[in-house]
Amino acid sequence: MLHRGRLVWFDRYGSEMKPVGAEGDYTDFRLSPDDKRLAASLVDAKTGNPEIWLTDFDRGATSRFTLGRPFNASPLWSPDGSRIVFRTTRNGVTEFYQKSASLGGTEESVMSVEAQKAVGALAVSSVPTDWSRDGRYLIFSTSVPDLWLLPGPGESPNPAVSPRKFLASAAQACFSPQGGLIAYSSNEGGAYQVYVQTVPLSNRKWPVSTDGGYEPRWRADGRELYFLSEDRKLMSVEVNPGPSFGMPKALFQTKVSPGVDWLRIHYAPTRDGRRFLINTETGDTGSNPITVVLNWTALLRN
Repeated sequence: MLHRGRLVWFDRYGSEMKPVGAEGDYTDFRLSPDDKRLAASLVDAKTGNPEIWLTDFDRGATSRFTLGRPFNASPLWSPDGSRIVFRTTRNGVTEFYQKSASLGGTEESVMSVEAQKAVGALAVSSVPTDWSRDGRYLIFSTSVPDLWLLPGPGESPNPAVSPRKFLASAAQACFSPQGGLIAYSSNEGGAYQVYVQTVPLSNRKWPVSTDGGYEPRWRADGRELYFLSEDRKLMSVEVNPGPSFGMPKALFQTKVSPGVDWLRIHYAPTRDGRRFLINTETGDTGSNPITVVLNWTALLRN
């Protein structure tokens, strides 16, 4: 089923600003580190598969980033914005590739079929969710869900290097801007909540959400953490030295698609946290209507 929506800018108070691009099923999207470009996965209505498109906000131009493969999605910008890592199923198994964000050059393997075999889930999609600011690690989720760490491109020239399991029962992870911390969502207690742990793992763990939450994102200075509540409000938590975390506060009600979906991204904050690009439902799911006919046997007699 299609999740038809539109990418729309909102300010911190929930005031709608302007849309980006046309309506469609955007499975995920990411702002570049300087907020000047957008990488978005848009489902092709004819094939049912997503492809990645790049938008330059200054020029108002959109270009296709991937082409001609069964499935391309989950773009991640490198810390300097020069490259993009994405997942693809061109060989029947989820692999990670990278390509220049300037659209030139060739695609290079980052996590090969051999590396994916080490995860032990050939039939399960793996989704890259963040790239550490120092470039050392990619973190990705599997549908179990578990979190795995993979050396960042350039850290290991061998795409067949085995990733290592980082954390069980966790997804939607993102590194803190200054490093040393990771925010993620987990349903280990029954309902999805947002947590923070150290990297490398230690015995320190902080609950961030108090009444359900998922899809965390950091502000670029690391002083604020955002997430979505169960009722689809965009939430904010102050992050203080230590670290310590304030009480969650609702910024505004969104109209993202309901439910936690580890394969999708619903919003992206700007570096300063003053604007949010949100995948806002348009009401058209793209599914066919169902007609229920009562007393249908009477129609046979007419």
